[in-house]
Amino acid sequence: MPKTVLVLGANSDVAKEAILLYLEKGYQVIAASRSTAEIASFMEARNAPVNRLTICYFDATAFEEHGKFYAGLPSKPHIVVYAAGFQVTNEQALVDWEGSYRMMQVHYAGAVSIINLIIKDSDNDHLERIIGLSSLSGVRGRKSNFVYGSTKAAFTQYLAGLRQYLFPRKVIVNVIVAGYIRSKMTAGLELPASLLMQPSFIARAIVNAGSRFTIVPGIKWKFIHQVLKYMPEKLAARLP
Repeated sequence: MPKTVLVLGANSDVAKEAILLYLEKGYQVIAASRSTAEIASFMEARNAPVNRLTICYFDATAFEEHGKFYAGLPSKPHIVVYAAGFQVTNEQALVDWEGSYRMMQVHYAGAVSIINLIIKDSDNDHLERIIGLSSLSGVRGRKSNFVYGSTKAAFTQYLAGLRQYLFPRKVIVNVIVAGYIRSKMTAGLELPASLLMQPSFIARAIVNAGSRFTIVPGIKWKFIHQVLKYMPEKLAARLP
């Protein structure tokens, strides 16, 4: 029997590309999202092998439904990918609590809710990996996106502790710390074209994740990650 991958937030551009790669590698994939029709249409257009693909409804913010969702899965996952995302601009987040709160729910609270259920399932003895899609925005607070960045920082720290917690069970936890991605979430934003990465590039980093915790796709972004991490506060304060 093929191993099962559960992709949460499966309608993101990166998640859909990752699903295709997992299917190519022979995995059984459960694609979970609120946008089930969009996923089905995408997979049909890309001629995905639907015999190993299950599409089901999942809302990261519907915490009270997570237990029922997990109990109803056709099979327990070997690999879990959390890729759910939502973003409003920082200026909007500062005046629109609903937008801020939804980012917190999607990126952090929803992830904690469903992943906690998964790791505490004593009947699943073949769980081997959990991968979270985070962001360089969570590495250092910046005045242009600190509300969004704080939700990603919280998610990254949760995964860091989860990795230690699951170490005795030999379950690997990875965080994909991504830079700018050419996707529907960044459409309309003024971003440097030379730094934009294709969703398929990030997807390959997910599917080929090794044992390292922090994975930063792209040579340029690896450098930026290190600069952001160790930059003195006086210089960081000048960042946009």
